[in-house]
Amino acid sequence: MTEKSKTVAENRKARHDYFVEDSYEAGIELCGTEVKSIRAGQVNLKDSFCSFANGEIFAENIHISPYEKGNIFNKDPRRKRKLLMHKKEILRIKSLADREGYTVIPLSIYFKGSHLKMNVGLCKGKKLYDKRETEMKKSLDMENRRIIKANERY
Repeated sequence: MTEKSKTVAENRKARHDYFVEDSYEAGIELCGTEVKSIRAGQVNLKDSFCSFANGEIFAENIHISPYEKGNIFNKDPRRKRKLLMHKKEILRIKSLADREGYTVIPLSIYFKGSHLKMNVGLCKGKKLYDKRETEMKKSLDMENRRIIKANERY
């Protein structure tokens, strides 16, 4: 049975600043008003990262705006949020992330059926010359597509 997934937010800056080596799917522990706010698209993954503590993984610095119709049930917009993964998977990711230059970054938040999921990536930081090279490849690819499209008209 295939379930539809609807992407709510993406961390585009992560793909610009890091090479994504591997990605993993995790559930997120949220309160009710946070889910409603995410459904409304009020979430920002920019500058977010994951940390490890006591054999658990946490997503930090994710900004989920307070739900405007919520009252006392609204939580702090930038609080730590626990990610739900199997213990073995967390330990494997932690051992890979402990290598020099690697970190774990939230890449996207999406609904899979009725469940809210987060795609986290094991990432290695890009140097300035890597970013320039990526930009150059992207612009050359766009130029090639433009030329091909122009030649198809004639």
